[in-house]
Amino acid sequence: MNIGEASAASGVSAKMIRYYESIGLVPETQRTGSNYRVYGERELHTLRFIRRARDLGFSLERIRGLLSLWQDSARASSDVKQIALAHVDELNQRIRELTEMRDTLNTLASCCHGDARPDCPILQTLGT
Repeated sequence: MNIGEASAASGVSAKMIRYYESIGLVPETQRTGSNYRVYGERELHTLRFIRRARDLGFSLERIRGLLSLWQDSARASSDVKQIALAHVDELNQRIRELTEMRDTLNTLASCCHGDARPDCPILQTLGT
């Protein structure tokens, strides 16, 4: 199948497929005589793996590591778990930071009259 068909089947845009190939995340595929990329089930499986990992918020470098482990039948599941738990820790940190931002903005918004007056605690806080 061509890149458009691979994109539709994997859920990864053609642009991202080309990008993943350019950075070596996925190997470059075979090409036809007219230089079109040709994708098979193996490539689709890898692209779906990447899409699911991206959906879970893994960075490209972590995905590179996960792909390496996925393709290594002698891997230790503890290595995979370590990567997953490190990602969970990062997600928890981001959740804490986002919660703090939300709470701060809610407090500032509750202090703002939201009327025609020019004074605004939101802008005053941002300006300090």
